[in-house]
Amino acid sequence: MQPKAVALSKEMKPLIQMRGLWLGFLATVLVLAQVMMANARPESLAPLAEQISPSVVNITTSTVVERPTGPQGVVPEGSPFEEFFNNRRGGEGGEGQAPRRSSALGSGFVISEDGYVVTNNHVIEGADEILIEFFSGEELPAKVIGTDPNTDIALLKVETDEPLSFVPFGNSDEARVGDWVIAMGNPLGQGFSVSAGIVSARNRALSGSFDDYLQTDAAINRGNSGGPLFNMDGEVVGVNTAILSPNGGSIGIGFSMASNVVTRVVDQLREFGETRRGWLGVRIQDLTEDLAEGFGLESTDGALVNSVQDGPSKDGGMLDGDVIVNFAGKPVKDTRALVRTVANSPVGETVRVIVMREGKSVTLKITLGRREDAVNATPVAAPEPEEEEGLPETTSLLGLTLSALTDELRTNLDLDEDQLGLLITEVDETTEAFEKGLRAGDVITEAGQQKIESIDDLNSRLADVKDAGRKSLLLLVRRGGDPRFVALSLAE
Repeated sequence: MQPKAVALSKEMKPLIQMRGLWLGFLATVLVLAQVMMANARPESLAPLAEQISPSVVNITTSTVVERPTGPQGVVPEGSPFEEFFNNRRGGEGGEGQAPRRSSALGSGFVISEDGYVVTNNHVIEGADEILIEFFSGEELPAKVIGTDPNTDIALLKVETDEPLSFVPFGNSDEARVGDWVIAMGNPLGQGFSVSAGIVSARNRALSGSFDDYLQTDAAINRGNSGGPLFNMDGEVVGVNTAILSPNGGSIGIGFSMASNVVTRVVDQLREFGETRRGWLGVRIQDLTEDLAEGFGLESTDGALVNSVQDGPSKDGGMLDGDVIVNFAGKPVKDTRALVRTVANSPVGETVRVIVMREGKSVTLKITLGRREDAVNATPVAAPEPEEEEGLPETTSLLGLTLSALTDELRTNLDLDEDQLGLLITEVDETTEAFEKGLRAGDVITEAGQQKIESIDDLNSRLADVKDAGRKSLLLLVRRGGDPRFVALSLAE
């Protein structure tokens, strides 16, 4: 029996046609997706590896190490090993031991045809001799042009009559999480080696003020230090510097200093033999929500100035308690962003700095100094203070036991003779003050953004803050000379 033919209604025909169109569209999308995935990672990285390998180098350093002069492995008299140990120590009594030479391995890469080579500072630090081995097997001695321990970057130079193969830097800001990358170097002294992975994360900070690392799962091991991290265009987007590992081997968490940091350092080392970073001359801290409320601000964006030192900012009119919200036309997100932006600015440049001061925007013009000069400056010793008789005034407030400063306390605590404020002598461990890090020995120098010299001053500031309807009291606290702001909630 033939099945009955069923006539389609006018309503069903468009639906079936639409379904066919959707199926065709989905098939096209799947084909395009497969093509894109195939193009995202080439079938082989060999062509790229062959292109960039001649510019990657192995670095061998050697250092003369003095042998210890004290007793080393002394054996009992008459022992069968006595002669052996005496010979190793250079004779009876261990005299006459010659210094020995210690070697270390690392990686690097050539950035110019005339022989400039980039590596990590820790690869060549303290080295007496540096030998560069090229992919061809040729070896050349290198000299140090300059180093920057802050970013762990070193610039070397080899002399050769022939132009060298070199690689360009790429823009690390364009590296996206998930992009393919290649690490090259000399892992564990095994010679030229290639590993591949992706950018796992960006803008990682490890320990330095200028850190900006790309994190990658490309295998990085000892000996890879100083080697390049390439993008798929053969451009260097990072310098392999560190790994996170419980056993010293790669577990897929490696860190490469971003190329946009490295290029600025290399340019300065190449021109001056040293770095020249901009300097504001302030101590800063991040804003928290309670600090922002204490300053009457609506946002935690910005960098809070807790101390203005002698230098550019002081000359430009900046004050303790200012919140830097814009530097040279760029909004300031936090302290890390400000430090990097200032450091990357030219020394001697005059910039506009916008700060929030007592709820109002103030524009300052500041001529930047040089950070290296400020760091290397020798502090002037403070004169010895005179002692003072009598018991200081004390009070308890917000979980703190406070004492007025006397000359005797300043002497005992090694404070400047002109240091003003209230000394914290005890902190209740059950209170917010203890939780926020206040400890005995800290000195409160400001309350409610005004200087205090006595307990009466503090009580007056506290009353002003309550009258203004504020929920917290803003304190400027110094410990060992280092200032920071702390906001303590005002419990009803």
